[in-house]
Amino acid sequence: MRRDIFQAIADPTRRSIIALLALQAMTPNAIADNFNTTRQSVSKHLRVLTECQIVKQEQQGREIYYSLEIEKMKEVDQWLSQFRKSWETRFDQLDNVLSIIKEQKK
Repeated sequence: MRRDIFQAIADPTRRSIIALLALQAMTPNAIADNFNTTRQSVSKHLRVLTECQIVKQEQQGREIYYSLEIEKMKEVDQWLSQFRKSWETRFDQLDNVLSIIKEQKK
């Protein structure tokens, strides 16, 4: 089954893994140490993130390190930007209304 990036980030555990990997590359065991769950559960989350190309694996000796694919995360940012612009406009309008109300009370 082909998953997309939004399915991957829908899960709070996967979002937490993404946040960890944004700081540094980590082994599955190091990632699992940050959660109150099994290593197998973390591996399933890593598999989903890898399938969606949010994280990549790199073999270093006997260890596998996972790291974040920043370019793939930009896809989420681009999608969110349409909403960000809308909310910024609404906040600017609210700020104007509040300024008018404040002036009228003086």
